Amino acid sequence: MPTPIISLPLSLSLRTQIRQFSASQEIEGARSPPQAMAARVLSFYLLLFLSIAQLGVSLYEDQVGLMDWHQRYIGKVKHAVFHTQRSGRKRVMVSTEQNVIASLDLRHGDIFWRRVLGANDSVDGIELAFGKYVISLSSAGGTLRAWNLPDGQMVWETSLQGSKPSKAFLLVPTNLKVDKDNLVLAFGGGCLVAVSSIDGEMLWKKDFAAESLEVQQVVQSPGSDVIYVLGFVGSTQFDIYQINGKNGEVIHHETSNYAGGFSRNTLIVSDDVLVALDVTGSILITVNFQGGKVRIDDKPISDLVGYYSGQVELLALRLGRMFALKAHQHIALISVTNEGKLEVAEKVNSAAAISDALPFSEGQLAVARVHHEDNKVQLTVKLGNDWSTNLLDETVKIDGQRGLVQKVFINNYIRTDRSHGFRALVVMEDHSLLLVQQGEIVWTREDGLASVLDVTTTELPVEKDGVSVSKVEQNLFDWLKGHVLKLKGTLMLATPDDMVAIQAMRLKSSEKSKMTRDHNGFRKLLIVLTQARKLYALHTGDGRIIWSLLIGSLRKSDACGHPVGLRVYPWQVPHHHAMDENPSVLVVGRCQLSQDAPGILSFVDAYTGSEIESSGPVHDVLQVIPLPFTDSTEQRLHLLIDTKQRGHLYPRSREALGIFQQKSSNIYWYSIETGNGIIRGYAIKGSCIHEDSDDFCFEPRDLWSVVFPGESEKIISMATPKLNEVVHTQAKVMVEQDLMYKYISKNLLFVATASPKASHGIGSATPEEASLVVYLIDTVTGRVFYRMTHQGCQAPVHAVFSENWVIYHYFNLRAHRYEMSVIEIYDQSRADNKDVLKLVVGKHNLTVPTSSYSRPEIVAKSQSYFFTHSVKAITVTLTAKGITSKQMLIGTIGDQVLALDKRYLDPRRSLNPSQAEKEEGVIPLTDSLPVIPQSYLTHALKVEGLRDVITVPAKLESTTLVFAYGVDLFFTRLAPSRTYDSLTEDFSYALLLLTIVALVAAIVVTWIWSERKELQEKWR
Repeated sequence: MPTPIISLPLSLSLRTQIRQFSASQEIEGARSPPQAMAARVLSFYLLLFLSIAQLGVSLYEDQVGLMDWHQRYIGKVKHAVFHTQRSGRKRVMVSTEQNVIASLDLRHGDIFWRRVLGANDSVDGIELAFGKYVISLSSAGGTLRAWNLPDGQMVWETSLQGSKPSKAFLLVPTNLKVDKDNLVLAFGGGCLVAVSSIDGEMLWKKDFAAESLEVQQVVQSPGSDVIYVLGFVGSTQFDIYQINGKNGEVIHHETSNYAGGFSRNTLIVSDDVLVALDVTGSILITVNFQGGKVRIDDKPISDLVGYYSGQVELLALRLGRMFALKAHQHIALISVTNEGKLEVAEKVNSAAAISDALPFSEGQLAVARVHHEDNKVQLTVKLGNDWSTNLLDETVKIDGQRGLVQKVFINNYIRTDRSHGFRALVVMEDHSLLLVQQGEIVWTREDGLASVLDVTTTELPVEKDGVSVSKVEQNLFDWLKGHVLKLKGTLMLATPDDMVAIQAMRLKSSEKSKMTRDHNGFRKLLIVLTQARKLYALHTGDGRIIWSLLIGSLRKSDACGHPVGLRVYPWQVPHHHAMDENPSVLVVGRCQLSQDAPGILSFVDAYTGSEIESSGPVHDVLQVIPLPFTDSTEQRLHLLIDTKQRGHLYPRSREALGIFQQKSSNIYWYSIETGNGIIRGYAIKGSCIHEDSDDFCFEPRDLWSVVFPGESEKIISMATPKLNEVVHTQAKVMVEQDLMYKYISKNLLFVATASPKASHGIGSATPEEASLVVYLIDTVTGRVFYRMTHQGCQAPVHAVFSENWVIYHYFNLRAHRYEMSVIEIYDQSRADNKDVLKLVVGKHNLTVPTSSYSRPEIVAKSQSYFFTHSVKAITVTLTAKGITSKQMLIGTIGDQVLALDKRYLDPRRSLNPSQAEKEEGVIPLTDSLPVIPQSYLTHALKVEGLRDVITVPAKLESTTLVFAYGVDLFFTRLAPSRTYDSLTEDFSYALLLLTIVALVAAIVVTWIWSERKELQEKWR
């Protein structure tokens, strides 16, 4: 029997009421007339029904997860260390590009534990120490931590304050004994630091930045107390320091010069050999420092690998006395002999991935190489000491949508025949993680979803006529059996097996995972674009992946060297009369990170996940403006703006061009130059006149500009109303039936500026130096509607704009607290239209078209409140008709989502509201906004690394869909004003039917009793 999460003492109350009813019957039964007796019996059954019905208010454990789901990820793995000792669970420790340190179950891929570090706390390396700790170095060598291996609790943390940015290295002893004499060595910030393995105490520190040494490598031989620090002074001088590992003293210092100059691409090949490239990247330099004596040799790369083109790179791999040199489309594996000679062991395709060398037997190393062959992956494990010997050669089938192999980590195990077996942890191009063993994929993790860039939604297909899924899924017997089980559960008579059946039935009957749309609009597809340039379609019912597509046009190629994904937009949304057509989405990307890089456009079918069409490289794309026009195929027109503010029309059809030219006089847009503090407004001037232009390119016409004083204000935040937001009414009924009219305009822009010092993190400015200024600007005319200054306040600022109000969050330095402010704007030019009848029939100037060029008479109301939380994201609920009251959805610093009623942010709140204001729902004024624990949508869960919260209206007016993403994903349904327009999914129709039957039977029985008694009275 599941325990109720919210329990009410109803059974005791029910027994008490029944006993009171029975006692009253014994006292008054003899003298009551038959009609009164029937009424009392009817009341008894009514009381019984109401009491039993109240039991359904409780929330049971088996109801959790019916309307929400939560998925945990770790991100793209960059370091991995296996822990496969006989005692304890077999696990693999990983760190990722999303700053996550995690322990994964090696058998199933589940997360044992994970720790998500800060956004700027990037992991530089992890190692296992002493069989019980995980040591991590992060923040470019600035922070060293020890984590408990079984549960991930932090044992100690040491801050390593360096004097200069530098490379970061972590050296951990290989012995299994925890002792204060065993040191953990870390290099970062130009300093080499030795830390106690017991408590993290810093024992000694050596600053090499003071020596003007740019450290490239730090080496310590196993079992030796001597540490070698290798680096450059300038571009031609090579320095080597021998350091005593016990006290940090310099034992020996050697210097050598190389006239050709060193590049900063270096690699340690063994305990006494370093390889580097010269400044031209055409010569390979070998530095032998055995015994502290330096010998430098060089050799042209072309003598080793033959002809090559493009840049050359030394891959950061530890391969024993070998190293990997990447030149254009090939990787050359080069061995270093004991005499210091260089020999090419093998040349492989650059699409291959190579692992670090793994010591698996005394004096033997294993190296894995993985490369693609169509939809197969060839895994080869070679003997590092003899590259011609293959220890393992397997072929594994793999999903083609995962792309190429990015990284591979190997681990060995002992087979039953005492031979050595190998397993490989493979990181794919789409950031997914696979474990391959014995020619099979043991498990897969879709960790690309930890790096979501953008989200849009699309409707599911309509259920075909004549094929009712509900009729096919259940027959009459199953229907009756299900309701009987529900009734037993409600009356707390169900066995544990019954409760399991009820839970399974609820999940099935909820219909939340069907692939057709429902009449309430709860079932949709979330189209998610990730950092790996992969598109996923997630079902809102249970979060499962419907399809995924690694976008071919956004993959690396000769024409597009470093593609990045930017945004995803709804492209074609078929009308209700064209349901046979599939909706599609537009994915926008670039060939480089810079804004002026060529753009890439990909059009994808939202139902099948196939790429319909792609364009690119094309003109650069700065922003995408969805236009409120569609062509005959229900294709929405889009205007893509480039860095020169030229507009490019899509789709590129004559029909779309004709529609656009008719409406072009009413199309406006703006640009924000954050660095220069300028906002500019534009309109269409005419067709482009440059050489490469076509009929679908349009020149901009400058309309206006707003220039902020750079010495006192810097743009830090912007917000605009959502284009898909529906406003139910512009009229707002105030106290004593007074009317005020909201100023509603999709062209308003909220801008927050701060003084230069206050535009950075908290503590960057004093209260006297800090100021925050907010503006409301019309983007058609450039007119500033409203301006307000907050003295002593600073960034960061998060804002949301909805209807006629904007809410923003910032930090108050004077009060040492966060604040939230609200601004509401009303149109005073309509203040005389207070006749409700005219409002209903439309006999007032609300029906007159308004123009941004007409100067409105507006009044603004504002108020500020303290808020206890720092904020990562802020948004507002959206519903289908805009009738339901609004709630703010706040992503807190604790990676949870808090729902806050908009009424708490009403600028009309006062200390002593009048009776009329209380009736209207105005809450008495307090200086702080309440944080109610039950208002957390995520309950006890966390959306680790929370970045944004998305709201989507359902067809049911009371409900909005909420999707939060970061490293984790979370989805739920929210009813800000409760579900006033629907019954709950687990409403017991069987109990209702049983109650009605019982009431009818009671009425019939009592009527018969009363008739008999009345007849007996007459015979007397």
